[in-house]
Amino acid sequence: MSAGVDVARTLAAKLLRAAQLRRAGLWVAGSLPWLLLRSGPGLLAWSAFCAWDGLRLQRKVMLGWPAWIDAALPEMEDSAGLLAQADEEALPPLARLQRRRLLERVQAALTPQRVRAIVRVHMPLRAALPWLAFDLALAALAWGAALLPGAGAPAGAGRHMQPARAAVAAAPAPAQLVVKLAPPAYTGVAPSSSAPRDVQVPEQTVVEWCSNDAGAAPETVELSDGRVLHPGAACARWTAAESVFWRWRGARYTVKVVPDTAPEIVVTQPNEMVKELARDAAGAALAVSVRDDYRIVRATLHLTLARGSGENIRFTDREMPLPASSDPRRRDWSKTWSIAELGMEPGDELYFFVRAADNAMKPHAVQSPTYTLRLPAPPSEDEQDTSALPMLVKPESLRSQRQVIIDTEQLVADMRAKKMGAAEVRERSESIASDQAVLRRRYGQFLGEESTLFGAGEHDEHDDHGGHGKQDVLHEFGHAHDQAENATLFDDATKKILRRALGAMWEAEKALRAIAPAGALPPEHKALDAIKQLQQSERIYLHKTAFAPPPIKEDKRLSGDMAGTASVRREQAAADDAVPASLRALAAALAGDGPLPALWTRTAHDWVRERIRDDAQRLAAQRAIQDVADGCAACRPVLRAWLRAGVGEAPVLLQARPATDTPFDRAMRGDSR
Repeated sequence: MSAGVDVARTLAAKLLRAAQLRRAGLWVAGSLPWLLLRSGPGLLAWSAFCAWDGLRLQRKVMLGWPAWIDAALPEMEDSAGLLAQADEEALPPLARLQRRRLLERVQAALTPQRVRAIVRVHMPLRAALPWLAFDLALAALAWGAALLPGAGAPAGAGRHMQPARAAVAAAPAPAQLVVKLAPPAYTGVAPSSSAPRDVQVPEQTVVEWCSNDAGAAPETVELSDGRVLHPGAACARWTAAESVFWRWRGARYTVKVVPDTAPEIVVTQPNEMVKELARDAAGAALAVSVRDDYRIVRATLHLTLARGSGENIRFTDREMPLPASSDPRRRDWSKTWSIAELGMEPGDELYFFVRAADNAMKPHAVQSPTYTLRLPAPPSEDEQDTSALPMLVKPESLRSQRQVIIDTEQLVADMRAKKMGAAEVRERSESIASDQAVLRRRYGQFLGEESTLFGAGEHDEHDDHGGHGKQDVLHEFGHAHDQAENATLFDDATKKILRRALGAMWEAEKALRAIAPAGALPPEHKALDAIKQLQQSERIYLHKTAFAPPPIKEDKRLSGDMAGTASVRREQAAADDAVPASLRALAAALAGDGPLPALWTRTAHDWVRERIRDDAQRLAAQRAIQDVADGCAACRPVLRAWLRAGVGEAPVLLQARPATDTPFDRAMRGDSR
């Protein structure tokens, strides 16, 4: 039931809309004479007639549309009245079947051409032409009455008005100001001129104030930045570099400057900086969007293909322009490249970025970040982690003592949690032992030849047991002038900690070599504690041995002459003068009602221009300067607050306070010490 009601309402709305559009031309034609005569009552009367005529059309359409459709559409089979029935259940079965058939065909049968034909037949314009003729006749009568002499004035008033009109014509009209705006040509904004008002202009727009009376006295235009212009016979000119307001005859008007921003580049595909393609990928999608305020002059896509591995890497560069669109302020480009079009092979990498420039007087050139597309190489047994990016040789990396402990604990946990083969346990234990040996040798470099530091005692003891081993006579009975450990700059305490760390590392390595990782954990933790203690030790201070003191003048020695000598007391640093003295004096004067310092407006304008960056806040501060200059006493606290807001965060410098402690001072304090 609801579907049939909706279709009926739609058909009636179509016919009513067509009738209103057909009658709209007559309504507009009847209102034009009253608009030309500027007659409010006549226009109001015609508007009332148009409203009444529209309601009459609506009522006629709502009552007659089923009969109109039956007469115009043979497809309706004289059954359009069934569509107007709200309750389908009240209809007999045959009528309901016919209604459903009509609902299926009515939308296709009632085309816009047939709707206009129905309205043309049943709502002819000639029915409303008498009303239009009557309206035009009334407008002609009103126009003729306005042309009669003395119309609308009492008798005798005409001769009294002649002198008054002559006096008004003799009085000179006050000079008016015309504001002319000439935006830069690259913006495409047309020049304009108007009466004083608030405007919004592009950056570097030339603003001219011109007087429409060349012989009048020069006008005075005050800008918020302190400048004063005098348009007269010649126009006053100013180039808009920042937002200002200007005052003329006590009224303020704002010129808001819209800066020209650089183009904005957005890469939507790929959606990450480094995109790893699938090994069987057939293509890659690239999508770029570039936006600018006025016009994009140039936008290019740069692609670099890297191929090869190791030192045999070849780079191929390509550059292609992004096509322009119908809107010069934007360029949208997207394409799905096949792997063959990109020239990529397995193991290659493609780097691309976008460059764009606008049409400003000093063009803004921007570049997007570099995106990477990687096509993985097929897996191989001896695959190495390589990158096509050229890079420097990485320094040798060592596993730290903490990592050695973590690996040992993981091995012990795996041995307890699952049954591991002896070969796997030996392999992992010896790998950890190798890492511990490398770390031990690295720390041993700080003690000279570390390789024979440990284990020498065992060899000597073995040789002693043999009784016939070779003896190092020079090492045993000689006098060594230098030692390997003394070749470093560490003190004895640091060397002692180093020896303790190396000894613990050696014990841990021996346990790991013996496939006993659980026994290697205590010495590993001992070595880690010693390394932490080394990291927290103080740094070594080396005295500068090349210092040569100046010779002492014997003639001044013990003479008591202090001329030319410097004080032994260190002079403290003075705090930076964050606020100029002239601004301090101005802020102090604004706190009272007294006179302000000389040239205070220049000081305030310079401070506001330098310290307040926001356009709205800067204009408010400049407005306060202008109000105070006009003599507004209540505006002084406002200006003082704006000046203080420009200070920001003043530097804080802690200074020691000089004080003397004499016996007299202690007696005054009551201190008996």
